[in-house]
Amino acid sequence: MAPSIAPVALDAMGGDHAPVATVQGAIDAARKGQAIILVGPEERVRAELDRQRASWNLPVQVRHAPEIVGMDDHPGQAMRRKKQNSIRVALEMVRDGEASAAVSAGNSGAVMAGAMMVLGCAGDVMRPAILSVLPAAKGRSVMLDAGANVDCKPIHLVQFALMGEVYSRRVLGVSRPRVALLANGEEASKGTALTRAAAAALARSGLRFQGYCEGRDLLGGDVDVVVTDGFTGNVALKTMEGTAQALAVMMKEALHRTLPARLGGALVKNAIDEIRRRVDWREIGGAPLLGVDGVAVIAHGASDRRAVANAVARAADGARASCTGEIGEAAAQASVLLDMERDEEESTVGKGRRKASEA
Repeated sequence: MAPSIAPVALDAMGGDHAPVATVQGAIDAARKGQAIILVGPEERVRAELDRQRASWNLPVQVRHAPEIVGMDDHPGQAMRRKKQNSIRVALEMVRDGEASAAVSAGNSGAVMAGAMMVLGCAGDVMRPAILSVLPAAKGRSVMLDAGANVDCKPIHLVQFALMGEVYSRRVLGVSRPRVALLANGEEASKGTALTRAAAAALARSGLRFQGYCEGRDLLGGDVDVVVTDGFTGNVALKTMEGTAQALAVMMKEALHRTLPARLGGALVKNAIDEIRRRVDWREIGGAPLLGVDGVAVIAHGASDRRAVANAVARAADGARASCTGEIGEAAAQASVLLDMERDEEESTVGKGRRKASEA
């Protein structure tokens, strides 16, 4: 039996289809036993609950938050000026122990800014990262950063690797996660100065470090934790999402083109539906913001009821794992690993100079 946790605070006003989809997703999650606190303008949220004919005995509460952060709002300014916005109130409930996790499909920049302001970083984490669960051919892979940090230094990538390893092990149940850096080739000579410095440090980390992996390896399942900067990670994630959508359209057209194709499609319908389900971003639900001092999950802006319910489930899994402290402790190793790399480089240079002078 899963351990009991405090309710999940769900931003009722976040996303393109709020509050309809968020309330529907909350109801679906509550029917599975997960306690929910819907955060938003109370009158609007309760009206939607009534419209959805939510049963009075479901574990769903409402917390009044009169202000809303729009998708066009500046994240930092919105957090500072709109003190009672639904994102901030949900995060404050996590900080104060009223909720085990916060979920929002709203302005992702505002969620990140709010999490930094309200929750702060866990332990020695320098920059939180967005972790995305990938629909791998075998097992479940994760990639970070998926968009929080466009410009990174080696210490950030090393911390991402250490944090991602903890999440994969503690939340996804991978006994000894395989970790790799995303690059333009598997050879050690590939990559950039950034990835080469991070790779040298991670080789000393004690992690099951595999070196570099390529874009074609992201969905194979041979790597459990893929590490990259937020710019590259976000481009890769959106490319995979677009590819899956394009393939679905092309497959549908091909299977309806001729009578034999339609008959064949009917025979393999169940298999096709299973593939669609596995690559559907709605099944993944949301992306944890790893490295903040609490559990916060960013859901897709286009989330429907299924995506919202799955985002709540992902947040609850993270809360039950209770690994925020371990993530903070793991991140502390990064500076030590990079210092070891610098010391070795300086030692190698010193030896070279001595040999040159002796010659």
